[in-house]
Amino acid sequence: MMNPHTPTLSSPHHLDFATSLTQWEYAPAPESVRPEIAERYGLFINGQFVEPQGSDRARSASEEPAYFPSINPATESTICEVAQGSAADVDAAVQAAREAFPAWAALPAKERGKYLYRIARRIQERARELAVLETIDGGKPIRESRDIDIPLAAAHFFYHAGWADKLRFAFPGSRAGETPAPLGVCGQIIPWNFPLLMAAWKLAPALACGNTCVLKPAETTPLTVLRLAEICQEVGLPKGVVNIVTGDGRTGEALVNHPDVNKIAFTGSTAVGKKIATTAAGTGKRLTLELGGKSPNIIFEDASLDQAVEGIIEGIYFNQGHVCCAGSRLFVQESVLDETIAKLKVRMASLRVGDPLDKNTDIGAINSRTQLNTIKHYIDEGRAEGAELHESTTSVLPDAGYWCRPSFFTGVQPSHTIAREEIFGPVLAVLSFRTPEEAITRANNTPYGLAAGVWTDKGSKIFEVASKLKAGIVWLNTFNKFDPTSPFGGFKESGFGREGGLHGLRGYVRC
Repeated sequence: MMNPHTPTLSSPHHLDFATSLTQWEYAPAPESVRPEIAERYGLFINGQFVEPQGSDRARSASEEPAYFPSINPATESTICEVAQGSAADVDAAVQAAREAFPAWAALPAKERGKYLYRIARRIQERARELAVLETIDGGKPIRESRDIDIPLAAAHFFYHAGWADKLRFAFPGSRAGETPAPLGVCGQIIPWNFPLLMAAWKLAPALACGNTCVLKPAETTPLTVLRLAEICQEVGLPKGVVNIVTGDGRTGEALVNHPDVNKIAFTGSTAVGKKIATTAAGTGKRLTLELGGKSPNIIFEDASLDQAVEGIIEGIYFNQGHVCCAGSRLFVQESVLDETIAKLKVRMASLRVGDPLDKNTDIGAINSRTQLNTIKHYIDEGRAEGAELHESTTSVLPDAGYWCRPSFFTGVQPSHTIAREEIFGPVLAVLSFRTPEEAITRANNTPYGLAAGVWTDKGSKIFEVASKLKAGIVWLNTFNKFDPTSPFGGFKESGFGREGGLHGLRGYVRC
């Protein structure tokens, strides 16, 4: 029997309680507390922040050094100004790295590892700050920055810290009992889609092996890398071991061309990667290139379609499609094509586009106006070539910022531009196949070879298909799973060399 004093929907007690709910003041969520951001950031050279020396042309004494704005892609507002590094700045950074190299390489490996452990722990301690800053600067949803980018960046430093004093066991080809020698000064250039994570991918193995580094972040997302410079100061990393020079492509070109750099590690577009390879040819510089992709995601009729659809969503809409290994070509067996597309439409309609700092957001802002225009160009190309566009219209897009609804094309042919070229946005090309042999042939019909996904309940089919796909990494009944212990890299025009795992260490030692 109901207690007569229990509030009901119609009781005055309930109305008073409901009214009081609307008057609560909630404490701010951690993601809503903005980190402190300076109005202007210089370059990090030889352990301290310095002003840039200006452009490569002669500058008058009264002229200020060159800076450029860092833009919040969700609001189009200026976050701060960042230094435009010149060739002279790159030279100063390389000289600092060269001077620091002998002492860093001679430091007991266990001590080098301790520095990496300290960096990893400090990233964890400042994780909320770094996640918010990554989202403000790059446009990706806070859930991804908080739960993927920042934890993985710390994990890479933890993992490589453990390798620092074990390198002599890693490479049997080196002389018995001897630790393989580091290369020297490493020039490293990273993209804008995973700024802090890519910095960790580059710096952690290089430092663990005894190299010193000059890192150039992307011009649109430099802020978390500059925070990493602060962390290097906080943990007492010796001066000159890590140097960070911000700027556009001219800064990267100066780093690639510098004669005193022993290795170039680049992650970015295939077009730029080809230019770097041409420049480095014949110079004796070691080279690692992690370039573009047009990765296939293959769905067989015996797969769990609900699980596969989640994999499709993860494969192409994660980080707004700003992923080099995005599953941007979907191959579905004809017998389940209609059912898969129907499920994909329903799932895509549930994705929320909007404020990247909102924890409920699935699709954040496109990184820049330039990239948004590129994506729109490819959408127009797909329509012009006869493919049918399906896009989610459930979200009301903000008035300011760079936004693109998640979408996919059906009726796509292998010859279509959207099936051949990397779009680097939330746009999927759907194709079909009849047999496993046709799926393999179609998946391999690309100049790229970075990643692939295979969805089936048959273990024998997994082995048959995965072993014949020309891709650096093949995910089985999952997609976009990363771990610092696992090497990552591609074939063909997706580059060469590996990052992560034991294979990634090889690119930073002489053996």
